[in-house]
Amino acid sequence: MHTYKTLTHDLEQSGLKRDDAILIHSSMKSIGEVEGRADTVLDVLMDYFGKEGLLVFPTLTWSNVNADQPIFDVRNTPSVVGILPQLFRQRPNVWRSLHPTHSVAAYGPEAIPFVEGHERSDTPANSFSPWRKLILAKAKIMFLGASISHNTFLHGVEEWGDADDDLCESLQELYVVDYNGVKHPCFQHRHTGGHSGYYDRLAEHFKYIGAWSECTFGDAHCIILDAPKIARYVISILAKYPATFTKKWNVANPTFFQDIYKELTDRG
Repeated sequence: MHTYKTLTHDLEQSGLKRDDAILIHSSMKSIGEVEGRADTVLDVLMDYFGKEGLLVFPTLTWSNVNADQPIFDVRNTPSVVGILPQLFRQRPNVWRSLHPTHSVAAYGPEAIPFVEGHERSDTPANSFSPWRKLILAKAKIMFLGASISHNTFLHGVEEWGDADDDLCESLQELYVVDYNGVKHPCFQHRHTGGHSGYYDRLAEHFKYIGAWSECTFGDAHCIILDAPKIARYVISILAKYPATFTKKWNVANPTFFQDIYKELTDRG
């Protein structure tokens, strides 16, 4: 059985530093049996990163805030991405961003400025969003027993790189309720969907550019990506091939990701 002590040791061996900013996509089940269960996992992560660094979990609500149920309440709307984000967002001194579909929750000395301003976004991840601030924070993105196809950060990179067909043209009428109970309009261009199915095809690319490392946490195999490095690389691809993550492009160009990987390695 894993304990607070053994999980802390795993982090110490991971290459991650206590002053790192880190966003974690997680599968609690993948960690295995833990004394104290999810609460112990959160204690370990918050104690390790929370004093000097920044700990962030996505607290997404893309499937339960929509045209039929258009109100996101920062205190009460549950996250749809697993037990760890759901418990984390409810802990003392954890701050959640005001976004109807793509909020994050953060803990650490810079948590409040990190989440501020997300309500000014009319898309999930524009330049006001915490997703963009991950670059400024030189953050790592950890996939704790999760696939890199769950890399929500890359949705943001698509926005910043002017990717084709990543956002709906129409605005959906959504609202956020803030910590004071005040309701604000936050109309959104929603994601079109389907693009993340191609994200894992960049795995070898990320390894080659030095943006990928691996570790274990309990029983979980973890992938750690360098957010600024993968953002720069993907934006450079989108500058030439804006349709990179669309189904139409990939059906027409079935060896696309292998081809651009060869271009990358040929350049040395």
